[in-house]
Amino acid sequence: MFLTALLRRNRIPGRQWIGKHRRPRAVSLQAKQNTVRRLETEAENHYWLSSPYLSAAQEFGHAAARRAAAFQALKAAKEAKFPPHRRLVDQLSHLDVTKKWA
Repeated sequence: MFLTALLRRNRIPGRQWIGKHRRPRAVSLQAKQNTVRRLETEAENHYWLSSPYLSAAQEFGHAAARRAAAFQALKAAKEAKFPPHRRLVDQLSHLDVTKKWA
């Protein structure tokens, strides 16, 4: 296959980037640097995740007070947007003018 490609002036039949007899991609310096940078980032992430700051016992419920305060703030914000109560007496007070039936 490659002898044929060589004799036919490096022509790869069909799609040259896919298939069994595909053209090999050249590895550039930029690709190597990107791979090394990605592996270093992954190693750093693995290091920080392997030794947690809090133990499992310390972590349990450590944010309960903060979550409760955030929930109370959210609830207060919703109540602030809610319109004030209106009494039926206030709404229908214009009807109570003469009281002829009394």
